[in-house]
Amino acid sequence: MTVGRAIMMMAGFFIMLSLAGAHFTGQINFISSYWLWFTAFVGANLFQSSFTGFCPAAMIFKALGLKSGGAF
Repeated sequence: MTVGRAIMMMAGFFIMLSLAGAHFTGQINFISSYWLWFTAFVGANLFQSSFTGFCPAAMIFKALGLKSGGAF
């Protein structure tokens, strides 16, 4: 597995996890949007890394020994 694929997998998992958390705790009706803030954070991190090339998760995956590939 390459770093780029690992980043996409992790981001997709975190987005689905936060949306599931919002749904199953009854917060999807915007009673409280704390779970959705996590989704916004993941999206903002993906957005900024596309411009700057800085991604903390990519550094961690590289340190764990994944080979470089994809966008990172």
